[in-house]
Amino acid sequence: QPHQRRVVNRRVPNHTTSRSMARSLARMAVPALDANRVALLAKNNVTITAVEPLGARVSGIDFRSGQKPSPTVVAALQKEMANRGFLVFEGQGVLTAQQQIKASELWGGREIHSTHGVHPQAPDKHIFRLSNDPKYGILGVGPQWHNDGSFEVGVFSHVGYHIVRVPEKGGDTMFAHQGAAFDALPEESQERWQRLVSVNATTGVLHPLVHEHPISKRKSVYLHLGMTGAVLESLNDDPKTPETLDLLSDFRLLEQKEMTALFHEYHALLDKGLSSDYAISYPYREGDCIIIDNLAIAHRATPQAHAPASEQGLRILHRTTVKAMRPFLPPFGLPPALDITARCPFKKGVWVAGGVGFRWDPAMRLQN
Repeated sequence: QPHQRRVVNRRVPNHTTSRSMARSLARMAVPALDANRVALLAKNNVTITAVEPLGARVSGIDFRSGQKPSPTVVAALQKEMANRGFLVFEGQGVLTAQQQIKASELWGGREIHSTHGVHPQAPDKHIFRLSNDPKYGILGVGPQWHNDGSFEVGVFSHVGYHIVRVPEKGGDTMFAHQGAAFDALPEESQERWQRLVSVNATTGVLHPLVHEHPISKRKSVYLHLGMTGAVLESLNDDPKTPETLDLLSDFRLLEQKEMTALFHEYHALLDKGLSSDYAISYPYREGDCIIIDNLAIAHRATPQAHAPASEQGLRILHRTTVKAMRPFLPPFGLPPALDITARCPFKKGVWVAGGVGFRWDPAMRLQN
């Protein structure tokens, strides 16, 4: 077909040495904790230990105390968060709304950026209160892999999850390392995905499917499986600026079969991390306050998290979202957003406005 491009075969040749194979495997791994940062934190009475295969657990910081950790400690922890995806601040009890907000504002853009609905039981307008009982919180949010705030030009830099009530039979959140997921892709897919740009179904905001993380500098995948209305593919390798870009000749829209295949591939890639050491189903403990780097890991709720309280036990989770450190812009000279509500500018391809966007699998439950 005219839109197809020649793909260069970059498979590892048969004579690849064991040393280069080891380097390849190292790239796929979630980085270990940095020994120098571990020592620096210890000198400041903060202990950090790895949660395997990703994340880390932190003790020695009490968000209830009113005392902020030093800028040196915050910087070290934020770098570890960028590398390992999330930090669990244990033993926090039940934080007040203001305590959680202040804890969240230590990171990234250092300012709360709230866009959610407010449940009547929420203790503050900046607390997104989630539950498996509608009397206590909003039901059923986030069943598929996603990053919070994908409808914003400036995607949230960090997100806080504070478990207020742990259900007796469990209600995990799954996290997947998006840098390790990129490395797990075949090289042909890596090359192609770097030419793709998603279009948010509610706002038309554009984001790359592959980006360089602002702190770790690691190439990472990015796609919201429940709020994407279109995907653009760049057809031109020449660098473009907004002045030289021609949307209709430099890009095409993915068609339905391609979109379906892409979304299933992304879903399978992150699910595969559960058996390949770059994803985890995290079981909450009482007093956990988790801060995630929202550009380093994707997340989804487990089915158990949405099971009725009568079966699973009551689950209550408080979420806070933090302002972006910088805009999360598309490549190729594209504008930050397109009018997804307008008539599709291309002759063919998927272009869906509103709600959960493109329904890539009728059997999958989608909810934002």
